[in-house]
Amino acid sequence: MTEAPNTTATATVLSVVIPMYNEEEVLPALVSRLRPVLADLGVGYEVVAVDDGSTDRTAELLAAFRLGWPELRVIGLRRNSGHQAALTAGLDRAHGAYVVSIDADLQDPPEKIPEMLALARTEGLDIVYGIRADRASDTGFKRWTAGLYYRLVRRLAGPSVPAQAGDFRLLSRAAVDALKALPDQQRVYRLLVPWLGFPSGEVRYERAPRPAGQSKYPLGRMIRLAVDSVTGFSAAPLRIATWLGGFAFLVCLALMIYTLSAHAFQHTVPGWTSLFIGVLFIGAVQLVCVGLLGEYVGRIYTAVQNRPTYFIGQDTGADAAKGPFPAGGDPTVPSPASPPGASADPAAPVSAPVSQGLGRRS
Repeated sequence: MTEAPNTTATATVLSVVIPMYNEEEVLPALVSRLRPVLADLGVGYEVVAVDDGSTDRTAELLAAFRLGWPELRVIGLRRNSGHQAALTAGLDRAHGAYVVSIDADLQDPPEKIPEMLALARTEGLDIVYGIRADRASDTGFKRWTAGLYYRLVRRLAGPSVPAQAGDFRLLSRAAVDALKALPDQQRVYRLLVPWLGFPSGEVRYERAPRPAGQSKYPLGRMIRLAVDSVTGFSAAPLRIATWLGGFAFLVCLALMIYTLSAHAFQHTVPGWTSLFIGVLFIGAVQLVCVGLLGEYVGRIYTAVQNRPTYFIGQDTGADAAKGPFPAGGDPTVPSPASPPGASADPAAPVSAPVSQGLGRRS
């Protein structure tokens, strides 16, 4: 694996992409732990903090920290677009030969980043997954639902999906460019990255409790992620609908035979319970099938709309306009008179082709 030449003035070996939404409480602790870890690497780096339309003081704190930390780069989205979309924005505009994605909640330890980078460079790996070897800090319900999710996606997407691997991972420039070339709009990176088939390794760690703030993945968001994972990577639900329809037909056939037999022996009475149950069963199967079809039709509708999945309000990187962009170019490269990182058209989308995800979070 060869590292692509960097377009920034000084070679950026490592980019750390951090999607953020209302993380003012944990942000100081994140900076205090992350900055010394990256400084000790001895390589050129940047920290790409993607503010996903936060409504608290996250943007204000990021601006304050950037005054004394020139390697910190802030990308502000105009609206809350979701975790996966914010991650896409960071990946699209990161300059590094290697890119690490990590959440701001410090449940994934930034101290593991040097180990990830060393493993990728010494063994020539394009992907290094952070594997949660111990989730004792999570609630029993969280561990049970997470285990169920990973069993489900490994069953549908194949065993290449690492169990207990979230969005804490290292990607080479080749892997990042491959992801940017994919046409997927509703992205789930924990499935897309293994699907690439690039050489990969693992770094294990114990998942820590969140030191401050609240989880941005409550039960509703977890269910939405699971639905996006299943419908985005497999047509199995449609086959399940077919099997349910076949089973319902057999049940109806059996009820019909039973009805004819009862009629022949004159055992019929008005208002059969079996008729009531049969109608309920057929109605339930139809609703399930229509719901499954609706999920896939909705994905087709979203793809046909081809709307940008995020809009960049600001990018404090002085060389943001020189960074790598997906096919089709960046429609908002600033004019020479514009300040660094400013858009020529404030309403135009930045680096937002069809290939960006749509997962939302509150």
